[in-house]
Amino acid sequence: MMSLSRATKNYWLLSCCLFSFFLTWSFTFSLFPIWLNQYIGLSGERTGFIFSVNSLTALLIMPIYGLIQDKLGIKRSLLFAVGVLLVLSGPFFIFVYTPLLQTHFYLGAIIGGLYFSITFLAGVGAVETYVERIGRRTGFEFGKARMWGSLGWACATFFAGYLFNINPHINFYLASGCAFIFIIALLLVSTAPAAEEQTTNSNTLNTRDALDLLRLPQFWAFATYVIGVNCIYYVYDQQFPIYFSSLFPSSAEGNSMYGYLNSLQVFLEAGGMFLAPFIVNKIGAKNGLLLAGAIMACRILGSGFAATPVEISAMKLLHAAELPIMLIAIFKYITSSFDPRLSSTLYLVGFQFMTQVASSALSVVAGSMYDHYGFATSYKMMGIVVIIFLIVSACVLRSDKQAKLQLQTAN
Repeated sequence: MMSLSRATKNYWLLSCCLFSFFLTWSFTFSLFPIWLNQYIGLSGERTGFIFSVNSLTALLIMPIYGLIQDKLGIKRSLLFAVGVLLVLSGPFFIFVYTPLLQTHFYLGAIIGGLYFSITFLAGVGAVETYVERIGRRTGFEFGKARMWGSLGWACATFFAGYLFNINPHINFYLASGCAFIFIIALLLVSTAPAAEEQTTNSNTLNTRDALDLLRLPQFWAFATYVIGVNCIYYVYDQQFPIYFSSLFPSSAEGNSMYGYLNSLQVFLEAGGMFLAPFIVNKIGAKNGLLLAGAIMACRILGSGFAATPVEISAMKLLHAAELPIMLIAIFKYITSSFDPRLSSTLYLVGFQFMTQVASSALSVVAGSMYDHYGFATSYKMMGIVVIIFLIVSACVLRSDKQAKLQLQTAN
């Protein structure tokens, strides 16, 4: 068993990995829709197309990442590959992605989608599930480590809006610089004491084990929640910064205010990550998912009725309560209702993959809705859809007691 001092060391190192990963991600993506709209000059429909391509390419990568990480267990090979790509994020945005979008839009969208999927959209799942697995082995709550990821996003976002107004390239250079921290911290993580257990677990897993998940009704119940609740929220959030900035006298002021507000929201989110394990342990994983979904519905509907910067800011801050509860509840639901050895596959396929499947189809539709009906009306329609799926999820998701009974019966 890993000693207390080694476990503590790994907790801080993995927290540092999450912190630096989200620093890099935030510097590149926190203002991504604004960058596409104001700097590249894309319409809402073309911006939606970009997000659809990102989602579609992520579909190809996420199942592969899940199987690889479950097979690797606590080995770090996949994470090192992600780290190298993180370092290349700045040069990619400046010297590859920008000129391609300006001269060969569709080629740029495809190449960008592949890079974003491999590095961020699937990469974050590999990093988070690795930290969650180490946490279960050594006794620290995933939420307490994931809190540092939120702080990393907040720190970058606080400066991103201001720096964007000076030159967007500054954010991209900072993204690459922060990525070196990820690689250094990952190099220092020690996993040797669990090598024997790792070999046993990884050798018993195969592709058939993952495919068997598709036969389980409970997998599709979980997928129903993800598609109908989380996916709609994901689509809603894609172009939210554009709507937010439009409520200010100038785009520059809106960009800066969004950066500051997003930073405040993520700082609050970090506190939520610390408290979320207590809340989810108290009410159960299923109720945690439903609570997070209810907050999402309130935020989406509220955004449709918000008419001032103060009101829309209040809706934005609800994310600080919703995301921590949902993320912790998802991992606890996965490990209590399914085989914990397949946690990476379940997270990347059952959660991330299913989100991308639905959002790939809905992103262009949502972009077209924004162009034709406006953001407010579109948000009201999305909110109603989330409420319907939330009611269905309450009926089909398995409670903690049912999961325990099923486990006892299986044994």
